[in-house]
Formats: sequence, structure tokens, C-alpha cells
Amino acid sequence: MATEGGGKEMNEIKTQFTTREGLYKLLPHSEYSRPNRVPFNSQGSNPVRVSFVNLNDQSGNGDRLCFNVGRELYFYIYKGVRKAADLSKPIDKRIYKGTQPTCHDFNHLTATAESVSLLVGFSAGQVQLIDPIKKETSKLFNEENSCQHLWKVDWNEDRENEGSKTSEEALVTVQRLIDKSRVTCVKWVPGSESLFLVAHSSGSMYLYNVEHTCGTTAPHYQLLKQGESFAVHTCKSKSTRNPLLKWTVGEGALNEFAFSPDGKFLACVSQDGFLRVFNFDSVELHGTMKSYFGGLLCVCWSPDGKYIVTGGEDDLVTVWSFVDCRVIARGHGHKSWVSVVAFDPYTTSVEESDPMEFSGSDEDFQDLLHFGRDRANSTQSRLSKRNSTDSRPVSVTYRFGSVGQDTQLCLWDLTEDILFPHQPLSRARTHTNVMNATSPPAGSNGNSVTTPGNSVPPPLPRSNSLPHSAVSNAGSKSSVMDGAIASGVSKFATLSLHDRKERHHEKDHKRNHSVGHISSKSSDRLNLVTKTKTDPAKTLGTPLCPRMEEVPLLEPLICKKIAHERLTVLIFLEDCIVTACQEGFICTWGRPGKGVSFNP
Repeated sequence: MATEGGGKEMNEIKTQFTTREGLYKLLPHSEYSRPNRVPFNSQGSNPVRVSFVNLNDQSGNGDRLCFNVGRELYFYIYKGVRKAADLSKPIDKRIYKGTQPTCHDFNHLTATAESVSLLVGFSAGQVQLIDPIKKETSKLFNEENSCQHLWKVDWNEDRENEGSKTSEEALVTVQRLIDKSRVTCVKWVPGSESLFLVAHSSGSMYLYNVEHTCGTTAPHYQLLKQGESFAVHTCKSKSTRNPLLKWTVGEGALNEFAFSPDGKFLACVSQDGFLRVFNFDSVELHGTMKSYFGGLLCVCWSPDGKYIVTGGEDDLVTVWSFVDCRVIARGHGHKSWVSVVAFDPYTTSVEESDPMEFSGSDEDFQDLLHFGRDRANSTQSRLSKRNSTDSRPVSVTYRFGSVGQDTQLCLWDLTEDILFPHQPLSRARTHTNVMNATSPPAGSNGNSVTTPGNSVPPPLPRSNSLPHSAVSNAGSKSSVMDGAIASGVSKFATLSLHDRKERHHEKDHKRNHSVGHISSKSSDRLNLVTKTKTDPAKTLGTPLCPRMEEVPLLEPLICKKIAHERLTVLIFLEDCIVTACQEGFICTWGRPGKGVSFNP
């Protein structure tokens, strides 16, 4: 494990760290926060979140940054490593009354220099569509009345007075007609200009179309598809209205979801500790995984869609193979709950040559690196060739990171000795401990599974002795409906998808919370989905949740304390890494060779 950092004491905040690529440095002048830089009192507040969008303008400053702190929402030009942040000039700032922003997402497909569509989810269950460039509030979803009656907007264009840069929006307290619980995750459906998906702490997800209304009465639903621990309903009405679909998944809060790189599959993690992966269009369950204990809080896909990483209340990061539907590795480095996991596409690589040993200085490494969009865009195609390249040695490295409530940033390397354990190991250094080295390898089942964003590759060799036959329970499909229901799936689940053109409530920092008691209190019968056939208490030691000694255990490449409060954001960009903590500070870490010294 690397030892470089910004201080000598274990509890000191680090301002730099070194990996094989070189030195990553915190850029203090690139820090975004509330304009007065006063630390935010995070007690009882929703996690700070950050969203990015590029407007593709000609100014060279096309990146825009949105973040929430308490009941405030900010929208800035993001200058990254190029220029110092100017906190006195937010493009937009909003203060909400009666509710707090919990999550948000830009529509990258429709973003222009003149207009951008931003979805914002709230603690009271609403979802708002705003344009922070035009300073417009267009629609409010999951509410009883129209948005014109619910939101009071007072715009003041005076940019000279710091106290006037505020839009205050007051929410009239009325009963939400669709879902009363907190919004945990909201995302635009990949490639769609109008469809978006919303998850709630009730355990339900809803598919909306921005062009449709929600109606003035509570929706009535009819069953579309039902399977093991999930059910999908359509909205029953004479005219098309929101929500188009209602998904009820697992038990307890649905903490986060993520679309595969090609948008065809959906990975969901819940408070019941399960990862569930669905084919989004056909509403079929592809596979399932169970945490070691406690709820799962975060999820992400590898750039090529072959692997999913999750994190949660077991303090672990877990790597799950999409092709084999099984756990292939776990990582232990955090001392508390893992709040965010993310892959770094700019250091994920496939090299068709003998891997190089790095033993020189930080400067020596930088000449060997190729950060940039070209490398990130080519990562998927190069990774897709991995399984078909047998004649030449291939070095495979997936880089992903994680942050947690222990205020630590961990970086992990997933290398070929873990991914392809039955092939000769390369000379690349790896930070792994294969705890089941004496276990006999399991045989290949010979089946092929389509990987998101790729052609049909052969199955990956397995790196542990888990009996693959038992995985069928994890990937079992839901029961098949009759012809009418099947046609309904095509009509509703893929509505406008063929012409697409893209948290869990933060617990206190203490570890003594009970983790298995959270469940929906709604009396709505639609929330009563089929119980899990496998008792979660009995999943330990099964393919759903192998024991610790049954899979390789990863050690972090680096593990550094970088904040005073729990970390809630980790985003990998071309020339930097962006993190944020619950104090409301958004930090930029320049990649090796990318740091810029600013004049105060």
C-alpha cells in the first residue's frame, strides 16, 4: 500500500497520493462550495451530490457543475485544473423550503450552450425539471397540483449583491400522489430525450416521460411482470399519463441504480443487501448477488459492461461478473460504510504486450501515460478484444475507486490474475491475496452471455471453487406472462426506447445502527412483492454470497483520509478526480502532470 501523503499522522488529511501513474495532488483553488465557504452542518441532512454536463461550447469552459448542500442547489461553470474557482458567480442558486434536494442528473443528449435539462429529486418525494441556464422551472412530478401552484419563484438578476443571487422556492405541503418517500436516485434513460427513472426509499422505481402529466388523482396500476422479489406494473388510465411503469424491487429502500454502458441493463442495490440486474427493455431478471451483511448503498458498471462493483454497510467493495453472474472478488480497505464506487475509464487498460514493471520516479511514469478522451473511448473496444486474443500476452487492468463514511478514498486495481486465474500470471505487480489458491477450479459451463455494449464473448474462467450450477437461482428469470402481458412489455417498457438519442438516506457516522429493519411502511398492496425464495440469513456460503475465504481478496492500491466528514462523491474526469464530503466541499485532484499552480 502506498505511504505517500500530505501528512505523517494517520488521522491527518492527505493532500496528495502516489500510484504507479504518478502523483495526484489536491488543487485547493479549484475547490467549489457555498459562496461563503462556511462548512455545512450535515446533521440530519441528505448527502451532498455532484452532477456534471458538458455544453460543447467554443469557449473552452464547456463543463458545468451542479451540487446540493442542505436545502441549497448550486450551478457553476466548472474550470477544473485550468483556472481557479470563482465562488462569487454561480450561474444559478436555489434555496428550497419544506424539502431538500437529494440527487440530480443532467440530460447530456439535449444539453446546449443555451439550454440544459436538469432533474432534481427531493426528500419529500418530488422530482423537478429545471433549466438552470434559462433559469426556468418547467415541471414538477409526483405532486397533487400543477407546478405553477406549488412553487413560488422570486428571481433577482442583480449580480452585484451577494445576497441577491438566490431563487427561493417554497413547496406547499400536500400529499404526493405517486410516492411519499424520499427520492434516492434519479437518472435520464440513456439515449432518451424525454424518459427518466426515479428510485425511492420505499423500494419502488418509476419510469416517467417529461412530455406527459401525472394526473390529478392517484394512479391505478395493473400487473405487467412479476418475478422473484420484484414486480412491474403499468399505469392504468384512459390517456397516457405518468408514471409509465412502476417497479417494486426487493425489501426496504432502493438505494441506487445504474444503467449499463449500452443502456440495455439496469443494476439496482437495495437496503435488503441484494444487487439485482435487469434487462431494462424486457423487464427480465438477469442475475442477483447478496452483500456479506447489511444493505448495499452504491453500484457502478465497468466501462465495457462486463463487471459490476457494489459497496455498502459490510465495509467491502464487491466485484460481480455480469457474464458468470457471480462474485469474483471482494476488496477490504474501508473502516466504515462504502458510500460511492466508480470506475476510472482513463486508467482502465488492455495492453497486448508484456506488462511493464514500474520502479522509477513519478516523472518517469508520466511519459508512459495516456490520459484523455481517446483512451477512455477506446477502452471498451480494447477490452472487448480480451477474450479473443489468445496468441499474445495481454495485460488487463481495471481501475476503480471508492469513498466511504470513514472519510477515506481507496483506489483499486482489478488485474488479470483475478479476472483470468487459470492463465499464466504476468509480471505485472498486483495487490491481491488469492485466499482460495488451493481450491480446485470450477469447470466451464460452455454458455455464452451477451455483455452490455459488446458482442457475445465466451464465458470467463472462474477464479474460485463455487459450483456454477447453483448460480441459476441468482439469474433465474421471472415467470412468463400470457401473450397480452408480453405484448404489454413491448408497448410500455420499451416506450420510445427504440428511438433513443442516457441514496440511500445517509446514516450517522456511527457503526451501531441496525441494518436489517428498514422497510416500506406503505399499506399499498402493490408493494407486497413475492418474498425472496432464499432466506438472506442463509445465503452466506452460497454463490449469491460466498464466504470471505472462497473468493480473492483485493487490497487497495492506496487508501487515504481526505476529508473531515463522510465522503459522498467520487467522479473520474479526464484530467482530475472530483470528490465531495458532507461538509459541502467539492475538491479537485489533478492527475499526474495535470496539476496547475494558480495565483491567489
